[in-house]
Formats: sequence, C-alpha cells, structure tokens
Amino acid sequence: MSDNQSWNSSGSEEDLEPKEEYGQAAGVAEFSGVLSKWTNYIHGWQDRWVVLKNNTLSYYKSQDETEYGCRGSLCLSKAVITPHEFDECRLDISVNDSVWYLRAHDPYHRNQWIDSIELHRNLRAGRTERAGVLGSVLIPPAPVDSGYGSESSLRRHGSMLSLISATSGYSATSTSSFKKGHSLREKLAEMETFRDILCRQVDTLQKYFDSCADAESRDELQRDKIMEDDEDDFPSTRTDGEFLHNNNGSREKLFQTLSLKGINGIDFKGEAITFKATTAGILATLTHCIDLMVKREDSWQKRLEKEMEKRRRIEESYKSALTELKKKSHFGGPDYEEGPNSLINEDEFFDAVEAALDRQDKMEEQCQTEKTRVQRSSPVPPGDVYSSSGSHRFADKVEEMVQNHMTYSLQDVGGDANWQLVVEEGEMKVYRREVEENGIVLDPLKATHSVKGVTGHEVCHFFWDTAYRNDWETTIENFSIVETLSDNAMIVYQTHKRVWPASQRDVLYLSAMRKIVTNNENDPDTWLVCNFSVDHDDAQVSSRCVRAKINIAMICQTLVSPPEGDKEISRDNLLCKITYVANVNPGGWAPASVLRAVAKREYPKFLKRFTSYVQEKTAGKPILF
Repeated sequence: MSDNQSWNSSGSEEDLEPKEEYGQAAGVAEFSGVLSKWTNYIHGWQDRWVVLKNNTLSYYKSQDETEYGCRGSLCLSKAVITPHEFDECRLDISVNDSVWYLRAHDPYHRNQWIDSIELHRNLRAGRTERAGVLGSVLIPPAPVDSGYGSESSLRRHGSMLSLISATSGYSATSTSSFKKGHSLREKLAEMETFRDILCRQVDTLQKYFDSCADAESRDELQRDKIMEDDEDDFPSTRTDGEFLHNNNGSREKLFQTLSLKGINGIDFKGEAITFKATTAGILATLTHCIDLMVKREDSWQKRLEKEMEKRRRIEESYKSALTELKKKSHFGGPDYEEGPNSLINEDEFFDAVEAALDRQDKMEEQCQTEKTRVQRSSPVPPGDVYSSSGSHRFADKVEEMVQNHMTYSLQDVGGDANWQLVVEEGEMKVYRREVEENGIVLDPLKATHSVKGVTGHEVCHFFWDTAYRNDWETTIENFSIVETLSDNAMIVYQTHKRVWPASQRDVLYLSAMRKIVTNNENDPDTWLVCNFSVDHDDAQVSSRCVRAKINIAMICQTLVSPPEGDKEISRDNLLCKITYVANVNPGGWAPASVLRAVAKREYPKFLKRFTSYVQEKTAGKPILF
C-alpha cells in the first residue's frame, strides 16, 4: 500500500480515503454561527455556537469556549436534514437515534446552513466513492479456515503424502479444538503412531515391489539373450561365471537365480499381515474418533441451539429497547410539547402531565422527610398598616379588587347551579364553574376550609410574605420581588416548574394584604390577600415561558370560642374560616380536559399543604390576631 493511501481497520466505508484528498476537505469553507438548539424539555431552546467543518457539525456553549472542546458533534455522512414543516427558521438533523433540533434567526440563515451542510456532504460522498474503489483493489479478502483444517484436507486422499498431511491436521487440532476431550486426544495420538508404522511398512513394501520390478526387468533381458543363443546354438557366459546351456534345465536354473536375487531379505507375508493389522487398527481408531465427534457434535449442536435461542431473545430485547429509545428521544422533542401543531394527542398529553406530577410529588415527599425546615421569621407590621391600600400608583386598583372579592367571593355557592362541587374532604370543599373563552379554560375555582388553632391574620401573613414561600409552595421554580410598593403591597415575578409536555408558565402579579374591619361588633374582622396580574417594564414577556394571568384571593375570618372560666384564650379556642378563590387564564394550547384535571388534583393538595404548614409554624407561638 502506498503512502498516499490509508485503510481504517474498522472497515467503515466512510473512513476509507486517500490521504492526498484531505486537502480537498480543508478547501471547503468552514461555516459557523449562532443557532438555537433544543436542549431538553426543562430548559427548552438555548443559543449555541455551531461549527461546520470537515463534514462534521459540532456545537459549543459559546464562541469563547471553542478552545475547551465541543459539547457534541454529528458526522453528516449519513445524516438526514429536515426543514421544519411549519417553523421557517428551524431544521432538524438526525443520525440514527440522535436528533438535533436547531433554529436560525431567520429563514435566510436557515437556508444558508442547509446549503453549507449539503456542500460538505456531497464532497465527502465523492471522496468516499473513489476511496471505496481503491480499497477494494488493494485489500483482497482473507481466506477462511476452521479449527479442523480446510475442507479439502478432510476428504478421501489418494496418496501417501495426502494421508500424512491429513493426519498432521488431526494432530494439530488435537491440542486446540478438543482441549476437553481427553479420549479423542488419545485416539488421535494412536492415529499418529499408526501413521508412523504404516509409513515404514509402505516404505518396506515399496522396496520389495521395486526389487521385484528390477528382477523382472533383468529376467526379461536375459530371456531375450538366451533365446538368441538358442537360435545360434551357441552357449553364453554370465559375468558371474555360470555357464548356461541351451537346454531347459539350465534355463530354469538361470531364471530361479535371477528372481530370488535382492529380495530374500524381505518377509513379504509378514509385512502384508502387519500392514493389514495396521490398517485395521487405523480403521477402528477412525471409527472411534467418528463416534466421539458425533457425540461431541450432538453436544455442540444443543449448545448452539441454546446460544441461538439466547441470541434471538437478546435481539428481540434490543429491538424493543431501541424502539422505546426512539420513542423517548423523539417524544421529548419540541414537536411533542404544547403548541398549535403538537404531534401529541390529548390522551398522551394527559398521561404525560399526570406522570410528571406524580414524579414531582414523590420528590417533594422525599425532600420533606430528609430536610428540616429552617426556622424563619420576619417582622410583622402593626395591624393598622393593612387597613388601607396605601398611596402607590396601583392603590386604586388594589382597592377595587379588594371590594370585588369582599362582595362576590364571600357569597354562598350552595344555591348557585353554575357552581359544581368537585372535591369534598372533611371540612374542605372545592367548587368549580366551567368557563371557556376562545378555547382556553378559564374555570373559576372556589374552596372553603376550616382550620383549628390559627388566626386569619396568621394565615394571610404566611400566604403573603415571600420569606416563607418556598416552604409550602412546591410548584414554583424561582421568584423575585420586582418592586415593593408599600408595607403591604409588592409586585412579584415567579416562574413555575415545567410539567412536560406543557410549556413553562410565568406570572407577574401584584400581591396586597389587607385587613377589613367589620362594622358589626358581632362579626369578625376579615383578613385578605389578593394577587392579580399587572404589567411591569422590568419583567417583560419572554418566548421561554407562557405568561399566565391570575386573579386570586385568600380571605380569612377568625372565630373565637369563649374559654372556660377565667382561662386565657388559647389556640384550642381558635377556628379560622378560609375562602380561597382563583381565576386563572393559563394561556397557551393545553387541552381543556388536562387543565381541569390538574386543577381538580392540585388545588386541594395545595390548600391542605399550606394550612398544615401554618399550623406547624404557629404551634406554641403567641397568637397573632
């Protein structure tokens, strides 16, 4: 093989190419730039620095990190490039089970990438085709030989040389292919002994036959000479001094002397008997060897059948696992997430959401059992701080929302046919009124609950104060206070954990806490926290999340039962009546059945989890009225 040619031992067609053509690959312009790559269903699309070079597509986290090595690469020789059907900026590149979902900034840049990829692929295909022809000429196929010798060595042989070769073949395999067959090795050793004996006997017999042939030749010559002497009636003299007369007696004496000369030292009859015994021993040994090999063949056949059955099961398992892997690798792609052109149907959407919520619940249970809650405390402003909406720019809107909740949210739903009781667990009841607008579920929810040992002020304090938010709220990924408007009002931005295949949601809302003093001394005061969506320049809508709109209120009233005798009021005398209302516009394209099922499942769990947390935090602490 010349220096300008190379052959990769893997035998891959695409790895075979003349070295002199590497320069051509370098001649193709390297193409690089920023593309958005789908990372996973949690982080979605992320900008990555992508480089196309030498028929390989590689990506880096950023252009500054190219010197540290790529985060992934694809060989484009067998890649399938698919422009997306609906998204004009997107292209999908798949190689076997690996799929890259990429988005350019605009359709023009997407077409640039596709053209560059095809250019590299076409040039690579031309080099591979030429190199494949070269490799087929340079590399002849290797002969295949088995452990028992070649096929020709096992056939019937017609010469002594062939017999020696075949026996040598058996001897070679006796210590390799039959390491566990001691009987077979012994018989093969016997065959070697018989071979040596037989070879010596053949040599002896061959000498005998050669001597006979020589004697016969000399006899014929002498007979011819005697016949000539008879015709001339002239006696002849041999070189050994014997005179032969032209009579029958002298002629017979001559023949007898010539026939016995040179072969009297060989016992032909004995050699023939020994030869017969040797061949009989060889045949008997061969028969025994054949029996052993037949038994061994049966044993190996059974083992082969078991291995083939095992291989069949493994191949089936592999195909099944490969099919599942393909489903998972594609099922988690952007085409299956929530959207107007989602490939996932409503039932699959529901199953996926339910499975994700179950996983979150298990993780939350583990976290609760493993961690000890950090004791946090924040100063509680005096009660008169919550008596008004303050003087900030949203004060009028806050006052309007508070009055609406006090007017409508506290109304009894028992006689209203539009409200449906969907959950009832002890003191807790959850109602729902089905409302849809432009295909989006806007069902108002209302829950009533009674909790012992806490006050309305305490419940609203823990619900409003963000210092305790992460202790009881399990659906939030992160949150931040965008602006503090007053001591009892602030604007909060929070993102919720994504539940695939639903898109991630974020919320920007104003949260205000108020105390509504009753005009009737027999009625308790009312504590209220209202959260409603607003807009803010510091928290604009992003493409990463779907912005949900909310209007939520936590309304609490404290009922105190008189203590016995002169005892002071304790937590055993407290009962907090809670009314929780939620109007949520989730946005996006999630199916209505899924949204309703999630709301029915999650709202009761949230209310129970939160009230249990408040009871735990206030146990043994002074009462906050």
